[in-house]
Amino acid sequence: MSKTNKKQDALDYHSNGRPGKIQVLPTKPTNTQRDLSLAYSPGVAEPCLRIAERKEDVYKYTAKGNLVAVISNGTAVLGLGDIGPEAGKPVMEGKGLLFKIFADIDVFDLELDTKNVDEFVAIVKALQPTFGGVNLEDIKAPECFEIERRLKEEMNIPVMHDDQHGTAIISAAALINACELQKKKLDKVKIVVNGAGAAAISCSRLYESLGARKENIVMLDRSGVIRADRLNLDRLKSEFATTRNLHTLEEAMKDADVFIGLSSANTLSAEALDTMAKNPIVFAMANPDPEISYELATKTRKDVIMATGRSDYPNQVNNVLGFPYIFRGALDVRATAINEEMKRAAVIAIAELAKKPVPEAVNMAYNTKNLKFGKDYIIPKPNDPRLITAVSPAVARAAIESGVAGKAITDWDAYSEELRRRLGMDDRIMRVVSNKAKSDPRRVVFAEADNYKILKAAQIVKEEGIAIPILLGKRGLINRIIEESALELEGVQIIDPTEETAMVNRYAEFLYEKRQRRGVNLFQAKKLMLDRNYFGASMVQFGEADALISGLTKDYAATVRPALQIIGTDAGVNRVAGMYLMLTKKGPVFFGDTTINKNPTLAELVDITVLIHEAVKKFNIVPRIAMLSYSNFGSTEGDVPEKMRMATKILHERYPEIIVDGEMQANFAINESLLKDNFPFSGLNGAPANTLVFPNLESGNIAYKLLQELGGAEAVGPILLGLNKPVHVLQLGSSVREIVDMVTIAVVDVQAKMAAAEEASKRKGLFGRKAKSE
Repeated sequence: MSKTNKKQDALDYHSNGRPGKIQVLPTKPTNTQRDLSLAYSPGVAEPCLRIAERKEDVYKYTAKGNLVAVISNGTAVLGLGDIGPEAGKPVMEGKGLLFKIFADIDVFDLELDTKNVDEFVAIVKALQPTFGGVNLEDIKAPECFEIERRLKEEMNIPVMHDDQHGTAIISAAALINACELQKKKLDKVKIVVNGAGAAAISCSRLYESLGARKENIVMLDRSGVIRADRLNLDRLKSEFATTRNLHTLEEAMKDADVFIGLSSANTLSAEALDTMAKNPIVFAMANPDPEISYELATKTRKDVIMATGRSDYPNQVNNVLGFPYIFRGALDVRATAINEEMKRAAVIAIAELAKKPVPEAVNMAYNTKNLKFGKDYIIPKPNDPRLITAVSPAVARAAIESGVAGKAITDWDAYSEELRRRLGMDDRIMRVVSNKAKSDPRRVVFAEADNYKILKAAQIVKEEGIAIPILLGKRGLINRIIEESALELEGVQIIDPTEETAMVNRYAEFLYEKRQRRGVNLFQAKKLMLDRNYFGASMVQFGEADALISGLTKDYAATVRPALQIIGTDAGVNRVAGMYLMLTKKGPVFFGDTTINKNPTLAELVDITVLIHEAVKKFNIVPRIAMLSYSNFGSTEGDVPEKMRMATKILHERYPEIIVDGEMQANFAINESLLKDNFPFSGLNGAPANTLVFPNLESGNIAYKLLQELGGAEAVGPILLGLNKPVHVLQLGSSVREIVDMVTIAVVDVQAKMAAAEEASKRKGLFGRKAKSE
C-alpha cells in the first residue's frame, strides 16, 4: 500500500464519526428526573458531605479509584520528538485506550503547554484530588527524571513515567528468563546498554536492583562509551560511567553477554555481534527498526536469544505487558506510590508467567500447537488473558507488604475472579481470531468486487495478511473503481466470468450433473454460471478458492441457494444454520439461528443446536447454551415452550457432553444471579449462558438487531454453518469493518476444516495400517 494511502487511513481512523478515540460515558441511570436529582442537585450534596467529613470516602462515592491521568507536554512523542502537546494528544488518547481495553481503567489525557519543570510539577500536583494515579508520558530527558522524582515525593497517589519504567520492567522479565535459558547469572553477566535516555537509565537501574552489578554495565550515547573521565558529564550519565578502557560500541561488545539496544536502527553490526560471549542475549528494542535485524542476528549467531520491540518477531518487548496491570494492582489497594518493590513484583510475575503452560487461545492466535518457554518465548504474548491475574495481584500484594497500600486484600482468589470479570472478552476474541487468520491466510473470492466497500475490505485483508483476495466481477468496472478510489490492489487476481468460457463450461457441467433431475438443463446451468454467486461457489467447490464472501448487495436467499446447490452440506449435516457473534460489554455471545430456518421443527432445532455448539468451540470457547422461550422450565404452556423443552431433553440424552438447559427466558439465561436465585437446579448455574438458541427465525433476528442498535453490540456475521466448504454471507449494507471481520471468520473456518480433514485422513491411514497388519 502506498505511503499516501496509509497516511490517509490513519487520518480517517482518527477523524471519522466522533473525532478522537475515547469518550466519557455515565455509569449510573440518567433517564428520569429522580435519576438526575440524585446525580446532581440536590442528591449530590450527600456524598459531598460524607467526603468532607472523611476524605477517604472519595474512593467510595466517585470514580477517583479507577481514574488515571495520562499526562504529557509533547516533548518526546514516540519517535517524533518535540512536536508539542496538541500534536501529542492522539498518542495520549491511544494510551488511554490501552488502559481501558487491557485493565478496565478509565483515563483522562492531559496535555500541558509547558516545558518548565516547576510549572509542570505544580499543575500535576494540584490535580491530585481528581485522580487515583498518574501516568507520565512522552516527556524528554533529563526533565522527565526530575518531574517524576518530585511528583513521587510530593503526591500520595501512584506516579509512574512509563517511558522509563515500562520498558525496564518488561525487558527485565525477559532478561531474567533469557539468562536462565542461556545458563548465565545476572550478577555475572556483562551488559552493554546502547542508549542513555530515560528508558536506558531506568532499565540499568532496575537490572541492578535485580542483581546485575554496576561495574558490569557499559553504557553508550551518541559520543561513544560513557567514561568516568569524560568532561561535563551530567549526573544521570555519570551514574553508569565506566573506568574501563573502552571507547566504542565495537570495543564494548567484545566478550559481552548482553546487548540492550535503546537507540536507533542498524547501530549493531554482525561483526560486533560475532565478538560477544557464548550464548549471547540481544535485546534490540529501537522501533520500528531495531539496532540489528532479527534475521541478521539469528543468522550471525545460532546461539543468540533475540528480542525486539516488534510484534512480527518472537519475544516482543511491549510495554502493554506491564503498565495497565501495574496501575490496576496499585489502584485496587489505593497505593500511595509505585515503588521498587511493586516494580520488581511485576518483573517476577511476568517472567514466571512465561514458564507456565500457554492457554490454547494464545496458541491459536499465533498458530502454534505448543508454545512453551524457550529461546523464542521468554516473555508472555500481549494478548495473554492471564496477564491481569498474574501481574495485578503481584503488584497489589507488594504494595501491601511494602506499606504503601491504603486498602488490604484478604481474599486473593476473589480478587482474581473480579479481575477476570472486569474485562470479559469483548473484541479480544476478534483479535485472537484475526491473529489466527494471519498465521495461514487463505484464498477468499469476493463475489461483489465491483463495489467500493468490498474492494476496500479486500485491500485491508491483503495488506494485513488476513487473506489472499480474489476479485470476481466485470474487470473494467473493478479496475475503474480501484483507480478512482486510489486503492492498492496491485497483483490481486481479478476474474470476470464473461471472459472465462472454459471455467463456465466446466462448472456448468458439474451443476448440470447435480441438478439435472431438479429441473436444471445444461443451457440453464451455463446461464446460472454467469451469476457470480454460482461462479464463486463453484470456484470453492473446485478448489480454485478456499472461501466465498457475498451478500453485500443481494438478499440472503440469493446468496445461500447457489452454495447449497453446488457445495452442499457437510457430512452428517441435515440442515444449515446461521449464527451471529455478538460482541457485547459483557463478553461474546453467540445467537442462532438468526438467518436460515424460519420455524424449525423439534428435530431440526436439535440439529441446529449441535451445529452451533461445534461452531462456538472453534472460537476456543466452551459453549453454555440456553434454549430460549417466553417460559421458564414449564412456567407457561404453549407450542414454543414445549418445543424448546423437548429439544433440551433430547440434547441431554443424545449429547450429554453439551452444556445446555431450557426452556428459559433470555434474562435468566444471561443473569447468573437471577438464574441461581430462582432455579438453583439449572445445569447452567455457575456462569451466564454464552450461546442463545432461539425458537424461530423471527425471534432470533429481532433480538440480534435490537441488541446491535440499542445495546451497542457489534455483530459479526451471519456465520453460515453446516456447508461442506466455507461460504459466508454478509448483511445487506455491511460496513468495511464488518466485511473484514467476516473474511477473518471465513479464513479461520477454512483452517479448521483443513485441520479436521487432515486429522480424519491420519485416522483413516492409521486404521488402514492396523487392518493390513491384522
